[in-house]
Amino acid sequence: MTVARVSLTADGSNVRRRDCFGTEWRLRGVCWHAFVHEYVRSSTTAVTGSPTLCASPPAPSPSTCTPYSRVFTTRHRRCSHRSRAFFSSRGRAMDVDGDAVHDTLSKAERATVAAAVNMILIRCQLQRTEGRMRAAIRARRKKTLQSIHVDEEGSGAICDAVLQEPLQPDLIVAFALYRWASGETYESGTCSFGIGRKSGLVVVRDVTSALLSAYCDKISWPTGLQKAVVSHAFADKGFPNCHGCIDSTHIFIDKPANCPEEDYYNRKRRFSVQAHVVVDMNLRVLDVFFEYPGSCHDVRIVHLSNLWARAEAGELFTGPSVMLPFSVRTNGYLLGDNGYPPSEWVVIPYGGVSQHPSEIRFDNKQKTVRGAVERAFGRLKGMWRLFLRSHKTNMETLTQQFVAVCILHNILIDAGIPFDDDLLWEVGPDGVRRRVDLGMHRPLRQMCMESSTGDALILQDALAEQMGTQ
Repeated sequence: MTVARVSLTADGSNVRRRDCFGTEWRLRGVCWHAFVHEYVRSSTTAVTGSPTLCASPPAPSPSTCTPYSRVFTTRHRRCSHRSRAFFSSRGRAMDVDGDAVHDTLSKAERATVAAAVNMILIRCQLQRTEGRMRAAIRARRKKTLQSIHVDEEGSGAICDAVLQEPLQPDLIVAFALYRWASGETYESGTCSFGIGRKSGLVVVRDVTSALLSAYCDKISWPTGLQKAVVSHAFADKGFPNCHGCIDSTHIFIDKPANCPEEDYYNRKRRFSVQAHVVVDMNLRVLDVFFEYPGSCHDVRIVHLSNLWARAEAGELFTGPSVMLPFSVRTNGYLLGDNGYPPSEWVVIPYGGVSQHPSEIRFDNKQKTVRGAVERAFGRLKGMWRLFLRSHKTNMETLTQQFVAVCILHNILIDAGIPFDDDLLWEVGPDGVRRRVDLGMHRPLRQMCMESSTGDALILQDALAEQMGTQ
């Protein structure tokens, strides 16, 4: 690399420089004053062996100083903005006693000033060279990306990957968890982590896939010892051989794009997707089906679910049966509300106005035990608040993300991580503290018992009789 040099005239009043392009630069009319003083005082000792300037000369008066005057001139009118750091003055420098001193610089001072200016010029030239190299690299990378045919999301992800350093695994996992726990948008969340929006989308997708593949057994129907533990917990509450409680919740979303919006518009006048979940007494998720719009009825969703198909095929409740009063034998069942169709494997309350005392007792106990679902939804949505508030989402990945959050929900329960119930309370605009909306909507029309099958009624009466004998 060719570096231009600086030379001073004999009287020290002018500085001439010719760069590698043949352009001549001239520093004219310089009264060096404070700019040169620090360089001279620190460098003269090394050059001459004794300092020639010991005290900082006083600043020139306003009448004799022309501040911010252009210092460098060139035939080609090229001037760096860094050159404006110098000052020019027509006055004479003064020593500490106020006496006038010579206008010119000594040989040692001229050598020091020339070295200082040369160092500044070299530094500027290095910075310009580095900037040109960076610009060339960015242009080459951009040209390479334009030759690859990918979709918009993939192109943004490749741009982030090429133009930025690879994301560390801990940062990838941390951002996905932060996105689910805080519920912030991708724009604000990625700014906090210093990554692009496209990178944030890819990160959440990758972490979701990793959780679904690595912990696919975290959401499963109880078997063996776990099944015995779950059944014993429900038997202590008066429901022997019960496998869990089932209920639904609405995941509120913004108006979906490229989808029939009327399908997702629920009776609460909000856009949502329904999630039906089965939990045990420890609030662990045993089964989840999540893909149906908010306008669908619970009965229709259950009939279309994999849970219903397995139960009707006799694959859901297997194992030893339990004998109940009236010689009723059951292999297992779930507890649900009146929005579900009563059957031999879904036990719902009696309901109604005029009830027998045994029916009232049964409904109260059934409602109390079924409260485990509401507590599970409170813990799940309270920790992963993205699914508590209405948010903009990709409908193609929302189901996988919710299942991944249910996996994390079970992992935290198995690890014994406590939950703060204060997260389920908030202060409204009117200043009143109220419980957050978990999206658990009661059915408008309850299923009447007259439409129940004979097996469903017999199982319900046998359980009510069981409670009366305890």
